[in-house]
Amino acid sequence: MDLINEMKNLGADMDSALERFMGKSQLLEMMLKKLPDSIEQNSGIECDIATGNLSNAISKAHTLKGNTGNLSVTPLYKAYTEITDFLRQEKIPEAQIKLQEILPVQNKIVETIKKHL
Repeated sequence: MDLINEMKNLGADMDSALERFMGKSQLLEMMLKKLPDSIEQNSGIECDIATGNLSNAISKAHTLKGNTGNLSVTPLYKAYTEITDFLRQEKIPEAQIKLQEILPVQNKIVETIKKHL
């Protein structure tokens, strides 16, 4: 199965993404393949929260929200939107719970993308 269809099976709205990328599936796939690096570069949100560095945690969550939103990776986009909002409202337990809920999904998405690299 190709990457776009696998992403659809994981809940990503690849039809919207393809519209955003003017129907250019190769361009979309190229950009999807950059997502694991972005996730890696913005990892450690839970550590930032634990050490009280909320501004760093918010920055990372906001970056991931934007990157996943632009690629229509819906499960991650929705989760990072909530995490960003919780952190900005200083609702730390809620942010931590949502982060723990989404990490297994995020790991599956990253695994799926990486097998197409």
